[in-house]
Amino acid sequence: MSVIIKSSLFKAKSFYSKFGDFTLLTRYASTTKKPLAQNIPEEEIKKSVFISQSTDIYTNLALEDWFYRNYDFSKHHILLLWKNDPCVVIGRHQNPWLECNVAGCEQKNILIARRNSGGGTVYHDPGNLNLSFFTPRERYNRKYNLEIITRALFRQWGLKAIINKKEDIIVQNEFKISGTAAKLGRPNAYHHCTLLVDAKKQDLSLALKKTETGITTNATQSVRSPVKNLSEVNSHIKIDHLLNAVGWEYLRTKAVTLQDGGHKLVEDQKGFQMINPTEDWFPGIDQLTEEFRSWDWTFGRSPKFTVTRVLEASVPDGGRHIIKLVVEVDKGIVQDVKMTLPMDDNQNASVMTNLLGKRYSHELTDSIVEATGCKVVAYDVKDDQSDVAAI
Repeated sequence: MSVIIKSSLFKAKSFYSKFGDFTLLTRYASTTKKPLAQNIPEEEIKKSVFISQSTDIYTNLALEDWFYRNYDFSKHHILLLWKNDPCVVIGRHQNPWLECNVAGCEQKNILIARRNSGGGTVYHDPGNLNLSFFTPRERYNRKYNLEIITRALFRQWGLKAIINKKEDIIVQNEFKISGTAAKLGRPNAYHHCTLLVDAKKQDLSLALKKTETGITTNATQSVRSPVKNLSEVNSHIKIDHLLNAVGWEYLRTKAVTLQDGGHKLVEDQKGFQMINPTEDWFPGIDQLTEEFRSWDWTFGRSPKFTVTRVLEASVPDGGRHIIKLVVEVDKGIVQDVKMTLPMDDNQNASVMTNLLGKRYSHELTDSIVEATGCKVVAYDVKDDQSDVAAI
Protein backbone atom coordinates (compact mmCIF):
# COMPACT_ATOMS: atom_id res chain seq x y z
CA MET A 1 0.00 0.00 0.00
CA SER A 2 1.26 3.45 -0.74
CA VAL A 3 0.08 7.01 -0.33
CA ILE A 4 1.57 10.41 -1.13
CA ILE A 5 0.51 13.34 1.02
CA LYS A 6 -1.23 16.00 -1.02
CA SER A 7 0.77 19.19 -1.16
CA SER A 8 -2.17 21.59 -0.97
CA LEU A 9 -1.34 24.62 1.19
CA PHE A 10 -4.85 24.61 2.61
CA LYS A 11 -4.55 21.04 3.88
CA ALA A 12 -1.12 21.67 5.34
CA LYS A 13 -2.40 24.71 7.24
CA SER A 14 -5.44 22.73 8.34
CA PHE A 15 -3.24 20.02 9.82
CA TYR A 16 -1.01 22.43 11.73
CA SER A 17 -3.98 24.42 13.05
CA LYS A 18 -5.37 21.24 14.58
CA PHE A 19 -2.12 19.80 15.92
CA GLY A 20 -0.17 22.93 16.82
CA ASP A 21 3.56 22.24 16.91
CA PHE A 22 3.19 18.56 16.03
CA THR A 23 5.46 17.80 13.09
CA LEU A 24 5.27 15.67 10.01
CA LEU A 25 8.20 13.76 8.63
CA THR A 26 10.13 16.00 6.26
CA ARG A 27 11.97 13.31 4.33
CA TYR A 28 10.31 14.47 1.08
CA ALA A 29 10.78 18.17 1.63
CA SER A 30 14.00 18.86 3.46
CA THR A 31 17.64 17.82 3.43
CA THR A 32 18.26 19.16 6.95
CA LYS A 33 19.95 16.48 9.02
CA LYS A 34 18.14 15.72 12.27
CA PRO A 35 19.70 14.21 15.40
CA LEU A 36 19.23 10.46 15.75
CA ALA A 37 16.30 9.48 17.96
CA GLN A 38 18.55 7.77 20.49
CA ASN A 39 20.54 11.01 20.95
CA ILE A 40 17.53 13.06 22.07
CA PRO A 41 17.36 13.42 25.88
CA GLU A 42 14.36 11.69 27.46
CA GLU A 43 13.14 14.89 29.11
CA GLU A 44 12.73 16.52 25.69
CA ILE A 45 10.30 13.85 24.51
CA LYS A 46 6.62 14.75 24.95
CA LYS A 47 3.62 12.45 24.85
CA SER A 48 0.04 12.65 23.62
CA VAL A 49 -3.00 10.40 23.85
CA PHE A 50 -5.11 10.56 20.70
CA ILE A 51 -8.65 9.14 20.66
CA SER A 52 -10.14 8.35 17.28
CA GLN A 53 -13.72 9.50 16.75
CA SER A 54 -14.27 6.83 14.09
CA THR A 55 -15.58 3.32 14.77
CA ASP A 56 -14.96 2.10 11.22
CA ILE A 57 -12.19 -0.51 11.10
CA TYR A 58 -10.90 0.51 7.67
CA THR A 59 -10.70 4.18 8.65
CA ASN A 60 -8.90 3.40 11.90
CA LEU A 61 -6.40 1.10 10.17
CA ALA A 62 -5.79 3.91 7.66
CA LEU A 63 -5.29 6.41 10.49
CA GLU A 64 -2.78 4.12 12.14
CA ASP A 65 -0.93 3.66 8.84
CA TRP A 66 -1.03 7.40 8.16
CA PHE A 67 0.77 8.16 11.43
CA TYR A 68 3.30 5.39 10.80
CA ARG A 69 4.16 6.74 7.35
CA ASN A 70 4.01 10.48 7.86
CA TYR A 71 4.65 11.53 11.47
CA ASP A 72 7.85 12.56 13.20
CA PHE A 73 7.98 10.79 16.58
CA SER A 74 11.54 11.76 17.45
CA LYS A 75 10.39 14.24 20.14
CA HIS A 76 6.77 13.27 20.46
CA HIS A 77 5.41 9.81 21.26
CA ILE A 78 1.76 8.96 20.67
CA LEU A 79 -0.73 6.50 22.12
CA LEU A 80 -3.70 6.12 19.78
CA LEU A 81 -6.86 4.69 21.36
CA TRP A 82 -9.68 3.45 19.17
CA LYS A 83 -12.81 1.29 19.12
CA ASN A 84 -14.52 -0.44 16.22
CA ASP A 85 -17.89 -1.70 15.16
CA PRO A 86 -17.97 -5.55 15.00
CA CYS A 87 -15.19 -6.88 12.78
CA VAL A 88 -12.51 -9.53 12.39
CA VAL A 89 -8.96 -8.27 11.79
CA ILE A 90 -6.44 -10.69 10.31
CA GLY A 91 -2.66 -10.30 10.21
CA ARG A 92 -0.83 -9.13 7.10
CA HIS A 93 0.34 -12.65 6.15
CA GLN A 94 -2.82 -14.59 6.96
CA ASN A 95 -5.59 -16.34 5.04
CA PRO A 96 -9.10 -15.10 5.99
CA TRP A 97 -10.77 -18.37 4.95
CA LEU A 98 -8.56 -20.22 7.42
CA GLU A 99 -8.84 -17.70 10.23
CA CYS A 100 -12.51 -16.85 10.40
CA ASN A 101 -16.03 -17.81 9.47
CA VAL A 102 -16.29 -15.70 6.32
CA ALA A 103 -19.90 -16.67 5.49
CA GLY A 104 -21.01 -16.26 9.11
CA CYS A 105 -19.40 -12.83 9.32
CA GLU A 106 -21.20 -11.72 6.17
CA GLN A 107 -24.54 -12.90 7.56
CA LYS A 108 -23.99 -11.06 10.87
CA ASN A 109 -22.61 -7.91 9.19
CA ILE A 110 -19.24 -8.45 10.87
CA LEU A 111 -16.62 -6.83 8.65
CA ILE A 112 -13.35 -8.56 7.74
CA ALA A 113 -10.17 -6.51 7.47
CA ARG A 114 -6.46 -7.14 6.95
CA ARG A 115 -4.02 -4.97 8.91
CA ASN A 116 -0.46 -4.03 7.95
CA SER A 117 1.24 -5.77 10.88
CA GLY A 118 1.89 -9.47 11.29
CA GLY A 119 0.55 -11.73 14.00
CA GLY A 120 -2.77 -13.48 14.46
CA THR A 121 -6.45 -12.78 14.06
CA VAL A 122 -8.52 -10.70 16.49
CA TYR A 123 -12.19 -9.89 16.95
CA HIS A 124 -13.22 -6.28 17.62
CA ASP A 125 -16.49 -4.76 18.74
CA PRO A 126 -17.43 -1.73 20.91
CA GLY A 127 -16.51 -3.79 23.99
CA ASN A 128 -12.90 -4.06 22.83
CA LEU A 129 -10.31 -1.28 23.29
CA ASN A 130 -7.48 -0.97 20.76
CA LEU A 131 -4.18 0.69 21.59
CA SER A 132 -1.40 1.74 19.20
CA PHE A 133 1.93 2.92 20.63
CA PHE A 134 4.00 5.00 18.18
CA THR A 135 7.71 5.72 18.57
CA PRO A 136 10.83 5.93 16.40
CA ARG A 137 12.18 2.48 15.53
CA GLU A 138 15.13 2.97 17.89
CA ARG A 139 12.78 3.37 20.87
CA TYR A 140 10.42 0.52 20.07
CA ASN A 141 9.78 -1.35 23.33
CA ARG A 142 6.82 -3.74 23.44
CA LYS A 143 7.39 -4.72 27.09
CA TYR A 144 7.30 -1.04 28.11
CA ASN A 145 3.91 -0.62 26.45
CA LEU A 146 2.41 -3.74 28.02
CA GLU A 147 3.67 -2.63 31.43
CA ILE A 148 1.73 0.63 30.99
CA ILE A 149 -1.44 -1.43 30.61
CA THR A 150 -0.83 -3.78 33.55
CA ARG A 151 0.12 -0.84 35.79
CA ALA A 152 -3.09 0.97 34.85
CA LEU A 153 -5.18 -2.10 35.69
CA PHE A 154 -3.49 -2.44 39.08
CA ARG A 155 -3.49 1.26 39.97
CA GLN A 156 -7.16 1.76 39.12
CA TRP A 157 -8.74 -1.57 40.10
CA GLY A 158 -6.09 -3.55 41.97
CA LEU A 159 -6.23 -6.17 39.22
CA LYS A 160 -3.09 -8.23 38.82
CA ALA A 161 -2.29 -9.13 35.21
CA ILE A 162 0.93 -10.72 34.01
CA ILE A 163 2.89 -10.53 30.77
CA ASN A 164 3.81 -14.03 29.63
CA LYS A 165 6.76 -15.20 27.55
CA LYS A 166 4.84 -14.58 24.31
CA GLU A 167 4.14 -11.04 25.59
CA ASP A 168 0.42 -11.63 25.94
CA ILE A 169 -1.42 -10.15 28.92
CA ILE A 170 -2.93 -12.88 31.10
CA VAL A 171 -5.34 -12.76 34.03
CA GLN A 172 -6.11 -15.49 36.58
CA ASN A 173 -2.98 -17.35 35.36
CA GLU A 174 -4.78 -18.63 32.28
CA PHE A 175 -7.02 -16.26 30.38
CA LYS A 176 -5.76 -13.96 27.67
CA ILE A 177 -7.19 -10.44 27.63
CA SER A 178 -4.87 -8.91 25.05
CA GLY A 179 -3.48 -9.85 21.65
CA THR A 180 -0.47 -7.98 20.31
CA ALA A 181 1.36 -7.26 17.04
CA ALA A 182 3.83 -4.74 15.64
CA LYS A 183 5.07 -2.96 12.53
CA LEU A 184 8.76 -2.06 12.47
CA GLY A 185 10.15 0.19 9.76
CA ARG A 186 12.38 3.21 9.26
CA PRO A 187 12.20 5.67 10.82
CA ASN A 188 9.00 4.72 12.68
CA ALA A 189 7.50 1.75 14.46
CA TYR A 190 4.31 0.91 16.24
CA HIS A 191 3.08 -1.77 18.60
CA HIS A 192 -0.65 -2.30 18.84
CA CYS A 193 -2.77 -4.52 21.03
CA THR A 194 -6.34 -5.25 22.01
CA LEU A 195 -8.02 -5.31 25.41
CA LEU A 196 -11.14 -7.43 25.84
CA VAL A 197 -13.36 -5.43 28.18
CA ASP A 198 -16.96 -6.38 27.47
CA ALA A 199 -16.88 -7.96 24.01
CA LYS A 200 -19.78 -10.15 22.87
CA LYS A 201 -18.17 -13.55 23.23
CA GLN A 202 -20.95 -15.33 21.35
CA ASP A 203 -20.25 -13.17 18.28
CA LEU A 204 -16.51 -13.59 18.86
CA SER A 205 -16.88 -17.36 18.79
CA LEU A 206 -19.07 -17.31 15.69
CA ALA A 207 -16.72 -14.95 13.84
CA LEU A 208 -13.56 -16.94 14.63
CA LYS A 209 -15.07 -20.40 14.18
CA LYS A 210 -13.09 -22.41 11.64
CA THR A 211 -15.49 -23.56 8.93
CA GLU A 212 -13.08 -24.00 6.01
CA THR A 213 -10.96 -27.15 5.87
CA GLY A 214 -8.56 -28.81 3.50
CA ILE A 215 -6.50 -25.66 2.91
CA THR A 216 -2.75 -26.04 2.43
CA THR A 217 -0.72 -22.83 2.66
CA ASN A 218 2.35 -21.22 4.20
CA ALA A 219 0.21 -18.36 5.58
CA THR A 220 0.69 -17.48 9.24
CA GLN A 221 -1.86 -19.30 11.38
CA SER A 222 -3.24 -18.02 14.66
CA VAL A 223 -2.60 -19.80 17.95
CA ARG A 224 -5.89 -20.07 19.79
CA SER A 225 -6.04 -19.30 23.50
CA PRO A 226 -8.71 -19.21 26.23
CA VAL A 227 -9.93 -15.63 26.67
CA LYS A 228 -11.90 -13.61 29.17
CA ASN A 229 -13.41 -10.14 29.31
CA LEU A 230 -11.99 -7.83 31.95
CA SER A 231 -15.57 -7.15 33.06
CA GLU A 232 -15.85 -10.84 33.97
CA VAL A 233 -12.89 -10.45 36.31
CA ASN A 234 -13.99 -7.10 37.78
CA SER A 235 -17.48 -5.81 37.01
CA HIS A 236 -16.39 -2.22 37.74
CA ILE A 237 -14.14 -2.13 34.66
CA LYS A 238 -15.90 -0.23 31.87
CA ILE A 239 -14.33 0.57 28.54
CA ASP A 240 -14.38 4.38 28.90
CA HIS A 241 -12.89 4.15 32.41
CA LEU A 242 -10.19 1.84 31.08
CA LEU A 243 -9.44 4.24 28.23
CA ASN A 244 -8.86 7.03 30.74
CA ALA A 245 -6.84 4.86 33.11
CA VAL A 246 -4.45 3.65 30.41
CA GLY A 247 -4.15 7.14 28.94
CA TRP A 248 -3.21 8.71 32.27
CA GLU A 249 -0.77 5.91 33.07
CA TYR A 250 0.90 6.51 29.72
CA LEU A 251 1.21 10.26 30.32
CA ARG A 252 2.58 9.92 33.86
CA THR A 253 5.30 7.46 32.77
CA LYS A 254 8.59 8.74 31.33
CA ALA A 255 9.01 8.38 27.57
CA VAL A 256 11.76 5.74 27.53
CA THR A 257 12.13 4.35 31.05
CA LEU A 258 9.33 2.87 33.18
CA GLN A 259 9.57 5.59 35.82
CA ASP A 260 6.46 7.14 37.29
CA GLY A 261 6.62 10.91 37.01
CA GLY A 262 3.27 11.43 38.71
CA HIS A 263 1.04 14.44 38.16
CA LYS A 264 3.99 16.76 37.61
CA LEU A 265 5.01 14.83 34.48
CA VAL A 266 1.40 14.72 33.28
CA GLU A 267 1.28 18.52 33.40
CA ASP A 268 4.29 18.67 31.06
CA GLN A 269 2.69 16.40 28.46
CA LYS A 270 0.39 17.32 25.60
CA GLY A 271 -2.56 15.45 27.12
CA PHE A 272 -5.62 13.88 25.55
CA GLN A 273 -7.05 14.92 22.20
CA MET A 274 -10.01 13.67 20.20
CA ILE A 275 -9.09 13.36 16.53
CA ASN A 276 -11.27 13.08 13.47
CA PRO A 277 -9.71 10.80 10.81
CA THR A 278 -10.90 12.69 7.75
CA GLU A 279 -9.19 13.98 4.62
CA ASP A 280 -9.29 17.50 6.02
CA TRP A 281 -7.29 16.49 9.08
CA PHE A 282 -5.09 13.86 7.47
CA PRO A 283 -4.44 14.50 3.76
CA GLY A 284 -4.28 11.20 1.88
CA ILE A 285 -6.22 9.15 4.43
CA ASP A 286 -9.20 8.58 2.11
CA GLN A 287 -6.99 6.73 -0.36
CA LEU A 288 -5.55 4.60 2.42
CA THR A 289 -9.03 3.82 3.75
CA GLU A 290 -10.24 2.62 0.36
CA GLU A 291 -7.18 0.41 -0.04
CA PHE A 292 -7.82 -1.21 3.34
CA ARG A 293 -11.49 -1.63 2.39
CA SER A 294 -10.75 -3.27 -0.97
CA TRP A 295 -11.22 -6.98 -1.75
CA ASP A 296 -7.76 -7.02 -3.32
CA TRP A 297 -6.18 -6.11 0.04
CA THR A 298 -8.41 -8.09 2.41
CA PHE A 299 -8.65 -11.31 0.39
CA GLY A 300 -6.32 -10.86 -2.57
CA ARG A 301 -3.23 -10.48 -0.38
CA SER A 302 -3.63 -14.02 0.98
CA PRO A 303 -0.55 -16.17 0.35
CA LYS A 304 -0.98 -18.83 -2.34
CA PHE A 305 -3.03 -21.82 -1.18
CA THR A 306 -4.75 -24.99 -2.35
CA VAL A 307 -8.09 -26.41 -1.27
CA THR A 308 -8.47 -30.20 -1.30
CA ARG A 309 -11.64 -32.28 -1.08
CA VAL A 310 -11.82 -36.07 -1.14
CA LEU A 311 -14.98 -37.10 -3.01
CA GLU A 312 -16.83 -40.36 -3.44
CA ALA A 313 -18.36 -41.10 -6.83
CA SER A 314 -20.91 -43.82 -7.55
CA VAL A 315 -20.59 -45.89 -10.76
CA PRO A 316 -23.25 -47.87 -12.67
CA ASP A 317 -22.07 -51.29 -11.42
CA GLY A 318 -22.77 -50.21 -7.85
CA GLY A 319 -19.15 -49.63 -7.00
CA ARG A 320 -17.60 -46.45 -5.64
CA HIS A 321 -14.52 -44.50 -6.62
CA ILE A 322 -12.55 -41.99 -4.59
CA ILE A 323 -11.71 -38.76 -6.42
CA LYS A 324 -9.46 -35.98 -5.16
CA LEU A 325 -10.48 -32.43 -6.03
CA VAL A 326 -7.80 -29.71 -5.80
CA VAL A 327 -8.47 -25.98 -6.27
CA GLU A 328 -5.37 -23.81 -6.67
CA VAL A 329 -5.70 -20.18 -5.58
CA ASP A 330 -3.24 -17.31 -5.91
CA LYS A 331 -3.97 -13.72 -4.79
CA GLY A 332 -7.49 -14.86 -3.98
CA ILE A 333 -8.12 -15.88 -7.61
CA VAL A 334 -8.76 -19.45 -8.80
CA GLN A 335 -5.84 -20.52 -10.98
CA ASP A 336 -6.73 -24.16 -11.62
CA VAL A 337 -9.26 -26.83 -10.68
CA LYS A 338 -7.91 -30.38 -10.87
CA MET A 339 -9.38 -33.82 -10.24
CA THR A 340 -7.54 -37.10 -9.80
CA LEU A 341 -9.37 -39.55 -12.07
CA PRO A 342 -10.43 -42.97 -10.74
CA MET A 343 -8.72 -44.96 -13.51
CA ASP A 344 -5.28 -43.51 -12.72
CA ASP A 345 -4.40 -42.08 -9.33
CA ASN A 346 -1.41 -40.32 -10.88
CA GLN A 347 -3.38 -38.63 -13.62
CA ASN A 348 -4.75 -35.16 -12.93
CA ALA A 349 -7.29 -33.54 -15.19
CA SER A 350 -7.97 -29.80 -15.24
CA VAL A 351 -11.72 -29.29 -15.12
CA MET A 352 -14.28 -26.50 -15.07
CA THR A 353 -12.11 -23.99 -16.86
CA ASN A 354 -14.98 -21.47 -16.66
CA LEU A 355 -14.07 -21.00 -12.98
CA LEU A 356 -10.50 -19.93 -13.70
CA GLY A 357 -9.96 -16.28 -12.89
CA LYS A 358 -12.90 -16.19 -10.46
CA ARG A 359 -12.57 -14.93 -6.91
CA TYR A 360 -12.29 -17.82 -4.48
CA SER A 361 -15.03 -18.47 -1.92
CA HIS A 362 -16.21 -21.39 0.16
CA GLU A 363 -19.38 -21.42 -1.95
CA LEU A 364 -17.30 -21.85 -5.11
CA THR A 365 -15.81 -25.08 -3.76
CA ASP A 366 -19.27 -26.32 -2.79
CA SER A 367 -20.57 -25.55 -6.28
CA ILE A 368 -17.76 -27.60 -7.84
CA VAL A 369 -18.57 -30.56 -5.62
CA GLU A 370 -22.25 -30.25 -6.47
CA ALA A 371 -21.50 -30.13 -10.20
CA THR A 372 -19.56 -33.41 -10.00
CA GLY A 373 -22.50 -35.22 -8.47
CA CYS A 374 -20.16 -36.61 -5.82
CA LYS A 375 -20.24 -36.34 -2.06
CA VAL A 376 -17.46 -35.18 0.24
CA VAL A 377 -16.03 -37.97 2.39
CA ALA A 378 -13.17 -36.04 3.99
CA TYR A 379 -14.56 -32.94 5.62
CA ASP A 380 -13.35 -32.17 9.12
CA VAL A 381 -14.83 -29.19 10.97
CA LYS A 382 -13.77 -29.02 14.60
CA ASP A 383 -16.32 -28.27 17.29
CA ASP A 384 -16.61 -24.64 18.30
CA GLN A 385 -14.98 -23.62 21.57
CA SER A 386 -16.99 -20.69 22.83
CA ASP A 387 -14.33 -19.23 25.09
CA VAL A 388 -11.41 -19.64 22.72
CA ALA A 389 -10.24 -16.96 20.33
CA ALA A 390 -7.31 -16.47 17.99
CA ILE A 391 -5.74 -13.34 19.42
